[in-house]
Amino acid sequence: MAPTTNTGIARLNEILMVPARHNWSRLTLYAIGLMPAVVTFWLGVIDRLGPEPIKALEHTLGLWALRFLIASLCVTPLRDLFGVRLLAYRRTLGLLAFYYALLHLLAWLVLDQGFAWNAIVKDILKRPYITIGMVAFVILIPLAVTSNAAMIKRLGAAAWQRLHRLVYLAAVLAAVHFIMVVKAWPPEPLVYAAIVAMLLLYRAVAAWRRPPVRARTRSTQAANA
Repeated sequence: MAPTTNTGIARLNEILMVPARHNWSRLTLYAIGLMPAVVTFWLGVIDRLGPEPIKALEHTLGLWALRFLIASLCVTPLRDLFGVRLLAYRRTLGLLAFYYALLHLLAWLVLDQGFAWNAIVKDILKRPYITIGMVAFVILIPLAVTSNAAMIKRLGAAAWQRLHRLVYLAAVLAAVHFIMVVKAWPPEPLVYAAIVAMLLLYRAVAAWRRPPVRARTRSTQAANA
């Protein structure tokens, strides 16, 4: 069996063979992760979100989507650079990012646009920041749908990993969407964009420094000789 396949299977096993104790930890992470949404909705109910509550709600939900997306991308660098192993929680962080992106979209569709589909379609086509945001959300859909053990086994390690590399594109689009939404150059969206850029740069450098397939094959053969 080729080393690339062995590597894929090893990573698949690392993802699937998670100790049962992590199930409670993941549930706790979901509960904590969804608290900002609960608090923000409650502040909206009691009219504590400022003069533009709908915009504030949309902004907060979208920002948390980006934060959890970035958190999921930090798992591998933390493991490689500091030995912090959070792989068992990467899918949870990714799903939290999707849930917040979905809530962000629903807030816009329901509260801002009132399901006025003609206006919604026109905004998506005419406003670049909305177009970019929609593309980012559409990318997250297959990633969320396949973020479970059954789909990982069904797709196989290699195909699943190729599909989930789209998260890098989603992160870039989400950061660009954030910058364009604020329609200015305040530091906050630029900081998030810089973090995304650094994480992608780390991935690119790590991939560039990784030995070619043939070199890994020879190394594996020598170790098994």
